[in-house]
Order: sequence, then C-alpha cells, then structure tokens
Amino acid sequence: MILKLKYYKNNLNNSMSYKIAEAGDIKEGSYIIIDDVPCRVVEVEKSKTGKHGSAKVRIVGISLLDGSKKVLTTPSDSQVNIPIIEKKYAQVFNVLPDKVQLMDLNTYEFFEVAIPESKEIAGKLAQGVEVEIWDIMGHKIIARVK
Repeated sequence: MILKLKYYKNNLNNSMSYKIAEAGDIKEGSYIIIDDVPCRVVEVEKSKTGKHGSAKVRIVGISLLDGSKKVLTTPSDSQVNIPIIEKKYAQVFNVLPDKVQLMDLNTYEFFEVAIPESKEIAGKLAQGVEVEIWDIMGHKIIARVK
C-alpha cells in the first residue's frame, strides 16, 4: 500500500508516471529512467557478489527523447524507476521544418511534437498519415508510422 501511495504522490506532484522495480530484474529491451530521462535498455551486465559487498548491475540505456547514451551502475537489489508508456494514435495535420502538428484520433485534440531523429520515420511523415505516439513522463514522441 505504501508503494501505491508513493506512486500517486510522485505522479501528482511531479507529473511523472513510473513504477518501481529491482535493478537486478531489468532485461535488455525493457525501459528504465536514468538521470530523470526515459531510456530503452540496450545492455545489462551483472557482477558477482564480492567478499564485502553486494552484486552490482551496470545498465546502459539509449534516451527515448534525444538518443543519448546513459549508464547506471547500482546494487542489484536497489530500486529503479520504470516509465509508464501511454500509447496513442494520431493523424498528421501539418509537417513544419522542425515540428509536426498532429490530431489525436480519440480526443481530436491538436498538438505539436518534434520531428523524430530517425530518418526512416521522418521520411514517411506527410499530411493525413497515421502515427503511433508515445506519451512518456509528459513528453510526446512519434514511435512509428502506421
């Protein structure tokens, strides 16, 4: 019960949505928050328990927001934050030089997001195309084109 209260308190005050897990349970391909940035885990190294210490985990992640590399080294039994990713669908309304104007297909709200760094996704963006949007910790990114 305390864990739920902590989640809701952080969710309301900081508008951050995440859940808590143990660092030793993190796998490649999952998601984690490193330095307050949501990241996709690309590498996990586990070291054995030493004579005077606990096992350590080294987690390497790639930021979902800007593509930068982040590294976290922590004891395997420590708690880490896992971002909650809300997936939505939207239609491209207009493509600007550095942003894309989108319309949410459920609520019909209009909003803008930055053009993704991926050339594959950016090349497919055109008026009327449907895209999948990920809402992560208050940031919206285009994950893929339908």
